[in-house]
Amino acid sequence: MENNTANHDLKSGGKSTGPRVLLVGYNGANNTGSEARLLAIIEDIRSLLGPTVEITVPTLNEENLRRYLAEDEHLHIAPIPSIFFFAIDKLVKQHDLVLLVEGSCYMDTWTSALLWAFLWATNRAHHHNKPCLAYAVDAGELSSLNRWLVKREASKTDLIITRTRHAMEKLQKTGVTAPITSTADCAYTFKEEEDHDFLNRIWPESSNGVVGLAVVDFSLWPVVIRPWGRKKDLYKWPYYFSRSTERKNTREKLIEGWARTADEIIKKHGKSVALICMEELDHPLAEDILGKMKNKDQCRIISSGQYNASQMTGMLSDLDLLVTSRYHAAVLSLRAGVPQIAVAHDPRLTSLYQDLKLYQDYFICHDAPNLWEDLRRTIDLLLANGDLEKDMLKEGLQEQVTLSQKNRILLGEFLKEKNISSLK
Repeated sequence: MENNTANHDLKSGGKSTGPRVLLVGYNGANNTGSEARLLAIIEDIRSLLGPTVEITVPTLNEENLRRYLAEDEHLHIAPIPSIFFFAIDKLVKQHDLVLLVEGSCYMDTWTSALLWAFLWATNRAHHHNKPCLAYAVDAGELSSLNRWLVKREASKTDLIITRTRHAMEKLQKTGVTAPITSTADCAYTFKEEEDHDFLNRIWPESSNGVVGLAVVDFSLWPVVIRPWGRKKDLYKWPYYFSRSTERKNTREKLIEGWARTADEIIKKHGKSVALICMEELDHPLAEDILGKMKNKDQCRIISSGQYNASQMTGMLSDLDLLVTSRYHAAVLSLRAGVPQIAVAHDPRLTSLYQDLKLYQDYFICHDAPNLWEDLRRTIDLLLANGDLEKDMLKEGLQEQVTLSQKNRILLGEFLKEKNISSLK
């Protein structure tokens, strides 16, 4: 595949008008959380380095990225191939600063390839003597090989800012020797457009109130690397979703459980149900859940493949209750104080719910033996009394926003230390 990485000097009329910053992350996946983070981080960079700072966003999916990121003379989109090593090396060499901007940075939950891309960017930055900063990222499960790689390569980062204390401690226990500090996720400072009452505008029939179910197909992950495979399992060559009888059974149980839960919410509480796809990849699961439901007319799929981060945040803010397997659904609904329950499958929601003091009563692991019974009981409890979490949500939001605002401060100090400033 041809390498189409951007030539910044040509795009800016033959000369650079500001420092060149490379943002390496999960960009262009139609993922609401990644979109909100990216836009918030661009705002942070411009506030510190001025409007003429040269920013490049590499992506495996240029078309999706252009849906929510407007390219201009100083903001560049750089398509890269699936086999990314040469392209990332070239981009790193062209820039003055490398930021790792993907929240799920130091984990192989989704695929080792994503982790390797971030570690490779760090490696190349170290090789080319370019400052490298991991910006409000997370750490999670790692295989033995990947734990060794993270220890070796992440230690070459100039500074790692984690979005939870748990992630910081995990990296330290892994043996990462780079300076590490913890704050909170960038999405807390995401400035959405005016999308108040958005849910009512797109779904006026739901005036009786809506419970949102932000679902994830746990059985899809991790994506594996193969030279070939079935077309229906292809994510983007050479990355394929893995399938097995066990995974198929897990998926079927997930579909049945969510469908039954949605029908109970509609029948028992008189609420409509939104099946929320925080990433476009969640949509097939949502379709299958809807297909199993008895009360399809009172349920609707709302997807990041159709709506941008501002619209999705507006929708989340209008819910009566959120049941989420997605980290950023919890984060982006928090500002509106929406009562929430986690059905979690990785450490990100675990850490967040511990920070919010919701872990003991409102957190359920996806493989809990009594998952659906526990979920039904907790839904009934919160729909009967939505104020039960009110104080915890308010206090948690204030704390997380305060921590999130430190990201920009730390970035400013880092830029000063590395002598990177706007060009006058």
